[in-house]
Amino acid sequence: MTTAAVTDTPSAGRQVVRRLGADRGAVLGAVLIAVFVLAAALAPLVVRVSGHNPYDYDVAALAGSGAPAGRLGGISANHWFGVEPLTGRDLFAVVVYGARTSILVGVAATVVSVVIGVLVGLVAGYAGGWTDRLLSRATDVVFGFPGLIFMIALGAIAPAWLPKSALIVLVIGFFGWPPIARVVRGQTLLLAERNYVVASRAAGAGAAHIIFRQILPNLSATIIVFATISIPGKIGAEAALSFLGVGVPPPTPAWGRSIGEAIGWVQTDPMFLIFPGAALFLITLAFNLFGDGLRDALDPRSASLRR
Repeated sequence: MTTAAVTDTPSAGRQVVRRLGADRGAVLGAVLIAVFVLAAALAPLVVRVSGHNPYDYDVAALAGSGAPAGRLGGISANHWFGVEPLTGRDLFAVVVYGARTSILVGVAATVVSVVIGVLVGLVAGYAGGWTDRLLSRATDVVFGFPGLIFMIALGAIAPAWLPKSALIVLVIGFFGWPPIARVVRGQTLLLAERNYVVASRAAGAGAAHIIFRQILPNLSATIIVFATISIPGKIGAEAALSFLGVGVPPPTPAWGRSIGEAIGWVQTDPMFLIFPGAALFLITLAFNLFGDGLRDALDPRSASLRR
């Protein structure tokens, strides 16, 4: 009697991890994300090493005219990244705590966008008919609306009782849902015609059961990838609002506000711009690299089509 050889077939999860590990861009993105997340989570401990916190206004670091003392943005053994040109705050502490602001706003706003977009896309794609037409037109209206202008206006007239940070998360998240709604709607239209969905419908399964138990699980990979590559856009939106002065309220550290303050000194001392600008660039690059790698790992066909 012969015994058939048994070979281990890697599980789907292990295959995804293996493909991610083989993608240098994704690995670099994951490392950068981990660095920023750890810095944000451990911000009090990280800045304690420098001997400063982002809420101390160091008047002694500024010259009498308000211009920063010293060259290279005030970089010294006491201020590793220099100081902010208008406040004298230690820029290293501001950049570290700014990571906390950007990541929290970016992730929270992405969650808002994904929840709204996925629900709209699922209902529109499965229901069809006038429901689909109505939700699709609503998606088009929100997609075409000048969201940044509305964010600026709303930030200026928001009532005092509403926390500014929460308002920014809700507004950025609300204007970010149309793209994922379109993707989910298209995928739902295809999945709704699959045999297992048709069989469930014929057996009397309700719409909610089919949508959330059969269609949604098959969209999980698409949603995860879309959410990952959406975070940089939300971080950029928060930075743009802070740059324009309607973002998270001071003295909360924000990279956009630090960049805005540095603009007036670009010609005389561009070093004020380097560190907050580099932090914003790197975290955006990191999420994009990891998101691209995650997409290719979950769907190897997308990687082969790009070669």
